[in-house]
Amino acid sequence: MASSEGGSSYKRMKTSNAERDLDCSNASRGVWLVKVPKYISSLWEKAPPTSEAGRLKITRNGNNKTDIKFSLSDGLLKSPDGVVKTDIPKEHRFVISNIAHQTLAVFGPENGDSGGSNDTSGKLVLGGHVLQKGECRPLADQRYMNLKRESILKASQPERQVKQLAKAVQSFKPISDHKHNIEYEQKKKAEGRKARDDKDKVMEMLFAAFEKHQYYNIKDLEKITKQPVPYLKEILKEICNYNAKNPHKSTWELKPEYRHYKGDNAE
Repeated sequence: MASSEGGSSYKRMKTSNAERDLDCSNASRGVWLVKVPKYISSLWEKAPPTSEAGRLKITRNGNNKTDIKFSLSDGLLKSPDGVVKTDIPKEHRFVISNIAHQTLAVFGPENGDSGGSNDTSGKLVLGGHVLQKGECRPLADQRYMNLKRESILKASQPERQVKQLAKAVQSFKPISDHKHNIEYEQKKKAEGRKARDDKDKVMEMLFAAFEKHQYYNIKDLEKITKQPVPYLKEILKEICNYNAKNPHKSTWELKPEYRHYKGDNAE
């Protein structure tokens, strides 16, 4: 990283809640934006702030291309009892992306901000502009293969398992009925209490609906007329035909003597 020199500069940054001060003193500092695997980010979050995260080795090959390798610190790979973990890959390589047509920057809260990263009233700091954007990928060695094998086996384990209990669980409280069953019964009762409107009124609603569309299923007609299904079917049988075959299977349409669509015969 290249550090900047000179006096501090501030700008007003407008967020969704309020305007906040933005410290731009590090605007000229260059930083790397690297995507790392989840197991590396977990190690870094648990490690002390002063510990060594790892080391980079940058070399140039014969084709004038840069080869970047990253090795995790041995201190991060040690368990609390001092044994080095062998299930986490140590060696990685950086795959650099082209950001020639992008302008990226790093922002964060001011050091020592009592509100933390969730405080919207404090001051934001521009950490620097991104010089390199890359991805940290582990080498395909035996450590990485073992890690992937364990993750696949863990993901394939069922979340719910049957276990035999030696004694009855006293804290379990059975319920008389489940929520979705209660809602279904209430809906069923409400539908059963639908009042039957006058037959002529229902027919007017049906004719108005069939003026907009030629085919309807019974559920749509039930929503339009708000009538009980048995009563609705009695009226439909008088003025409509039921299609039992494709292409309009399971739908109702008006009988020919009630149609007045464009293009129909005068009969």
